[in-house]
Amino acid sequence: MGYAEVRFPENTLFLVTGGAGFIGSNLCEVILKLGYKVRCLDDLSTGKQANVDLFKDNPNYMFVKGDIKDFDTCMNACKGVDFVLNQAAWGSVPRSIEMPLFYCANNITGTLNMLEAAGQNGIKKFVYASSSSVYGDEPNLPKTEGREGNLLSPYALTKRADEEWAKQYTRHYGLDTYGLRYFNVFGRRQDPNGVYAAVIPKFIKQLLAGETPIINGDGKQSRDFTYIENVIEANLKACLAPHEAAGNAFNIAYGGREYLIDIYYGLTKSLGVNVEPKFGPDRAGDIKHSNADISKAKRLLGYNPDWSFERGIAAAIEWYKKNL
Repeated sequence: MGYAEVRFPENTLFLVTGGAGFIGSNLCEVILKLGYKVRCLDDLSTGKQANVDLFKDNPNYMFVKGDIKDFDTCMNACKGVDFVLNQAAWGSVPRSIEMPLFYCANNITGTLNMLEAAGQNGIKKFVYASSSSVYGDEPNLPKTEGREGNLLSPYALTKRADEEWAKQYTRHYGLDTYGLRYFNVFGRRQDPNGVYAAVIPKFIKQLLAGETPIINGDGKQSRDFTYIENVIEANLKACLAPHEAAGNAFNIAYGGREYLIDIYYGLTKSLGVNVEPKFGPDRAGDIKHSNADISKAKRLLGYNPDWSFERGIAAAIEWYKKNL
């Protein structure tokens, strides 16, 4: 189950862009534990130096400080690499509405730079982070690939554009690309700080500090919260996927559906606190409900997530208790 059975040739080198971030640093950690080599590329604009320093004494790890908006940096980073795991991007729907030009430059042009550099360097597989936000206002549940609605934010637009560019690189330039539509990933090292912080680490930190969290909207919105281990599995299995699956995007989730208000009260119970939340306005660009049909990823990637929300949230709570 998971990625324990995944095997690559000895001395396989992975390039993880955005490797100082939440998802990227976890990918670096697991790849190194499996005995392979990692080159991490990050400009530390949203990633953390502390996440880079975790592996600095590992001889199989190399950190390159650089920006994917610079094509020469991307070319140099791809030299000698077998697989690219492209996680570098700026997240946050609300922030993208405030900064559309930057999101275009970073998330679209940056990814295009990486696709071109990977193609020129003969990379075996190019696996990249997409997002469930590409479903936009499509109302049906579960979310199914090929049934997308109107995009609701510049962030969602950047991820959809990345998918379309990746298809072109598979079609015209012989680069096997695999898009992973992440659904609300959470887990160790996810940053709880800042106005754009993800909801689970933010709630945990606030409750541990005796603060009163604010829930945007009525708390009845639902999400397919996905533990980090499942996302790591998807990235590694995409690197072993057949050529026939290339050029596609895949839902990466557990396939569950959790309501925000239930998560909130579950956290208060687990943390042994009794704090009623405050309720604020809905966030611009947010969708009300989201959960994933993961049958395509199971069929074409061999994705078989074994970390349920309950198992994942318990592990996350323990991590934050020790590390906040």
